[in-house]
Amino acid sequence: MDQGERRKILINALIGEREEYKGTAVPEEEYLQKRLLRSLFNLRLPGAVSEKFIKIQDDYLKEATREKGITDYAELTPEEPGIYLWQGDITTLKCGAIVNAANSGMTGCYQPCHGCIDNCIHTYAGVQLRNYCAELMRKQGFEEPTGQAKITPAFNLPCRFVIHTVGPIVSGRLNETHKELLASCYRSCLKLADENDVGSIAFCCISTGVFGFPQKEAAQIAVSTVKDYKEKTGSKLEVIFNVFKADDHAIYRELLRQYR
Repeated sequence: MDQGERRKILINALIGEREEYKGTAVPEEEYLQKRLLRSLFNLRLPGAVSEKFIKIQDDYLKEATREKGITDYAELTPEEPGIYLWQGDITTLKCGAIVNAANSGMTGCYQPCHGCIDNCIHTYAGVQLRNYCAELMRKQGFEEPTGQAKITPAFNLPCRFVIHTVGPIVSGRLNETHKELLASCYRSCLKLADENDVGSIAFCCISTGVFGFPQKEAAQIAVSTVKDYKEKTGSKLEVIFNVFKADDHAIYRELLRQYR
């Protein structure tokens, strides 16, 4: 079964789950099919799914990630011992854990094809991740507080785990509470990674997207918090600062040079 066949099966299965989707035509163009499938993944609520669906979905997502190209962090050149800087798609990074900048509901982004990292991670991990997170939140009984973190399997991603953390939302002027909450996100993720023998962890730029945290200040907190944690705890965690945009790469490169 090729990717096109898998994609059509998945699209039709997801359309069939919801009465309001029935009658939706599957487009002929590959690009539009991919957009539709991702939208359906994003909109799907947590819930049971058949083993057949999971098998086809898993094969589809793993092949899609392989086609994008997987980067093994171990092949990267460190900026200094135990610290890496990498520009790329975090869903293609092979490492111990990647960090997801989650929202307080913790079950992903439900906006079709949204560009946030939460959406990307849940899309390429598969529907199992949303189901797993929903069960965690059901047991917890309340929304995830800002600055804390949860660890889950990575399912179809090339990493082993996903660590989800809720960063602060900056509306208006940046203040000390925002800064401390962001530092808490990094500490919580590092602690969870060490407790679970993750070995290596890739941080995205937490809170700098739609959450509004200024890029330079966020990067300063990220680098200083990671270095402080490693110094105080003696942690051997390998830390990758993952960026997507060129300006973030320049900010982190300069900071890491300053902190040497």
